[in-house]
Amino acid sequence: MSMKLVIFIAVSWLQVSTLGWAQENMYPPIVPPDELMAARSLKNPFTTSQEAIDQGKTLYEGRVFCAACHGKDGTGLPSDVDPTTARYPFPRDFTDPKWQTARTDGELFWVLTEGSHGTDMASFLPMYLAEKDAWQIIMYIRTFVKFSEKL
Repeated sequence: MSMKLVIFIAVSWLQVSTLGWAQENMYPPIVPPDELMAARSLKNPFTTSQEAIDQGKTLYEGRVFCAACHGKDGTGLPSDVDPTTARYPFPRDFTDPKWQTARTDGELFWVLTEGSHGTDMASFLPMYLAEKDAWQIIMYIRTFVKFSEKL
């Protein structure tokens, strides 16, 4: 193997590993480090379908109140709120494709179960949501990237 090839491989590996680290630091996990692996290993046990996504949308916009904070459009701020008067931190922007890539469905399920400590995001399972409902909401949240102008 030539020295140029070895250097190219080493630099390529370094760039890829650094990119992953940078993305992780831009979007730090909410899940505590000792629970992160378990949360990331959770997989949605239900098949994604238009019916499930529609049910997730109904829950998101209706009785679970997700839209009240995250906005009907998922941008993290209801359209009737002036960002200069809102208190920080803003709710999560679900239209951010980099955030969508950084977080697994299992991590989102964990947040719906445990809440997001240090924010106004409360836990919703099992008091307000059944597990199936939570997974359907996550399916719906994943659709926000498709409609985002930020892509």
